[in-house]
Amino acid sequence: MCVDNTTQKRRTGRLAPSPTGALHLGNIRTFMMAWLQMRACGGRVLLRIEDLDHPKHKAGADVALMEDLRWLGFDWDEEPLWQTQRLALYEAAFEQLRPKLYPCFCSRADIQRAQSAPHPGEVLRYPGTCRGKPLPADADERLEKAAWRLALSPKDEGCFTDGFAGAWTRPAAEVMGDFVVARGKAIAYTLAVVVDDAATGVTDVVRGDDILPATPAQVVLYRQLGLPEPRFFHVPLVTGADGARLAKRHGDTRISAYRAAGISPGRILSALARSCGWLQKDETVSTLADLIPRFSWETVPKTPFVWDDALL
Repeated sequence: MCVDNTTQKRRTGRLAPSPTGALHLGNIRTFMMAWLQMRACGGRVLLRIEDLDHPKHKAGADVALMEDLRWLGFDWDEEPLWQTQRLALYEAAFEQLRPKLYPCFCSRADIQRAQSAPHPGEVLRYPGTCRGKPLPADADERLEKAAWRLALSPKDEGCFTDGFAGAWTRPAAEVMGDFVVARGKAIAYTLAVVVDDAATGVTDVVRGDDILPATPAQVVLYRQLGLPEPRFFHVPLVTGADGARLAKRHGDTRISAYRAAGISPGRILSALARSCGWLQKDETVSTLADLIPRFSWETVPKTPFVWDDALL
């Protein structure tokens, strides 16, 4: 059984889909890496439904995504968690941080006007407009909708070494500035995932590299809250031929669509495994478990994987 070298706890990974719609091939490729990494070393796998308030959440999507995962051969070691059932934990963390928080009344347009546009792959950086300012006269009314930001100090650099992407050396203040941990009473994703991963003993976080620029903020929160940091593995996304991440314009890559078309789990898994270097061109597997002895980070390309249905 593998253990985390820093905590001596059994290594634990997680699958953390959001119920914003059906799972597609891009989701599954990343989930395969997360699941296989743990199963290859005897670690645990958890499932967390990230259903905090979001305008794109769809009723029943959580049930559908679990059905798709099971159909492909994924399993998990404990009952699934829903973030909406864990609000008290997030609120407690918010209160712990409160002495270092301040309300921000800037709109996204205000922040954009205060700086040049971010480069592709970067996040919008907050310039600290409201930091240190006295509260407006109508603060009591406006605080209900204010963004609560963490005032970063020079020591809150948030740098870390990614298990796949390598060293991240740009501090959080440079990447995104004082970041949001709540909007009104709604806890932000950035804080919720830190609390969840620490509370459930997650030691390894495998996810898409589109989240890499936001990770320094999460590292800062781990350290501010005195929580153990997991090791991150940010992996390239699946894209269409145009280089953009998979979307409807690239065709229907939903797992449910392949199921309806009679495509077997093995064909999907084999195509994605070949993209990770775990199978040769003409090799196939029948089940996800067949790939456990094949798992290796060494063979996974550092570049995005371009999908085409001809690969099935």
